[in-house]
Amino acid sequence: MTLDLSPASELPPLLLGEGKQEATIIDPWHSRQLDVHRWSDHPEIINFVESIWNAHFAHLDTEGRSGPKPKRSFKQQLRVVLLDLYVAWLEDPELCIGVALSENDWKTWSRYNALGISKKIVTLIHLLEGVGLIDLARGSYSGPWAPYNRTTRIRAAEPLQAMFRQAKFLRDDIQQVKGQECIVLKGGDGDEAKVIDYEDTDATKRMRKELDAYNLLLADTFLDIPTLDYPWVTRTNDWGRQVKVQIDHHHQFVRRIFSRGEWNCNGRFYGPWWQQIDSKLRSQIFINDTPTVEVDFKGLHVAILSAEKGVVVEDDPYELPAGTVPGAPPELQRKLVKKLVLTALNARSTKAAFGSFRDGFPSGHMAKGMTNLELDVLLSSFKEKHPYLADDLCADRGIRLMNVDAQIAALVHRYFTIRNIPVLSVHDSFIVDYTRAAMLKRAMGLASRLIVGRVLRVDANSVGLDEFDGPVDHCLDFEAWRQTARSAGYLSRLQAWEERKARGVVSSRRG
Repeated sequence: MTLDLSPASELPPLLLGEGKQEATIIDPWHSRQLDVHRWSDHPEIINFVESIWNAHFAHLDTEGRSGPKPKRSFKQQLRVVLLDLYVAWLEDPELCIGVALSENDWKTWSRYNALGISKKIVTLIHLLEGVGLIDLARGSYSGPWAPYNRTTRIRAAEPLQAMFRQAKFLRDDIQQVKGQECIVLKGGDGDEAKVIDYEDTDATKRMRKELDAYNLLLADTFLDIPTLDYPWVTRTNDWGRQVKVQIDHHHQFVRRIFSRGEWNCNGRFYGPWWQQIDSKLRSQIFINDTPTVEVDFKGLHVAILSAEKGVVVEDDPYELPAGTVPGAPPELQRKLVKKLVLTALNARSTKAAFGSFRDGFPSGHMAKGMTNLELDVLLSSFKEKHPYLADDLCADRGIRLMNVDAQIAALVHRYFTIRNIPVLSVHDSFIVDYTRAAMLKRAMGLASRLIVGRVLRVDANSVGLDEFDGPVDHCLDFEAWRQTARSAGYLSRLQAWEERKARGVVSSRRG
């Protein structure tokens, strides 16, 4: 198939897509934000962009321009957009990209814009739609916090998809530009939050230096799930839709995000694929072709508050007398109590806590039908068991507690990074290869003592090899038991990683 890229002679480029139905994007909520850090200097990619440019946009080279010269040319900014459209199409042909079409949203010199994308990208988006290379669903705004607010969505249209299918480059030919910001400050809450530019301090420089080192270590580590033939899994998102989670080295970059324009709010580590899968799948992760152990802090936020107040909690904080939730078996009751308490710690009012609690369960779940009175009784039962926590519930404490647990996580990252040992964090838990489980527990204990003055209790999903005191034969049996069968797809990805790195994976396993 040969695709004719020449524009129709009788129509100017902006009119080629006129009359096209925006409804081609059926689900604009199935989307992610435009990644302005896609880049590649691969010759085939440059040729690909050049062919589209010459066919449709060459007139931009001859137009007069006023004002300062942009950091990136029109053509280079087109490259960024096309590369991100290509990546989205590869991952899921129905996946849309959210993009702001207000010129005021594009700040060339922002620290979050390493490539210097300018407001000219808005013109490029309109031109791409005009020549029929993208489908576009216009954004909507009904006022602050309106549930259906969204930016414009774009997606590769069929002519561009046809070009992608013929392209002579691969996903691994596309990288993230060096120097993208990993210390992020946001203002506002929830979906209304926007990034804020800030002046560097000694603290932000230190955090960036440590996180850059951590990301470099992750980039040099083979992280995968050996049971997966294909490098993705599906999960249900917050809107009940099935979405793909890519399990590959392109989705390992970690950012540290602070909230409400304050450095003491949030500060957790976000972004990598292992934070987007459930605990069962996480238990199957291999680090450098080695089985892993996940260790988590038990009841972390309750434990932090208890430590700050000088209270020692000996048992499970979420365990209440049987029958506290009528009709709920013990395991479900504990789940409901934990969900309600954690929701209340993050909420600003009792009403907000109860509403958010119900929203967190699917239709048909018994929690969905619990009344405010029933939830109030449940929360009161928790307060009776932990009266010292009463003032912290429904009082917006969560944002500060996340900052505390992020400080602990940063110390755990540092502990392992300086030893060149990869560790994966999931906010209140950490994953390490199973030969270093005891080391991880020591690091978590040290970090929690330094931050909250007490070694916080931990729990693990399995025993580590360095914790196994049995006879040699038993140790060998244990190692053999942990050696998950490796799928053909996993072995292929392992081989590709070794070829890309020009070296073999250094495994810690002995089985």
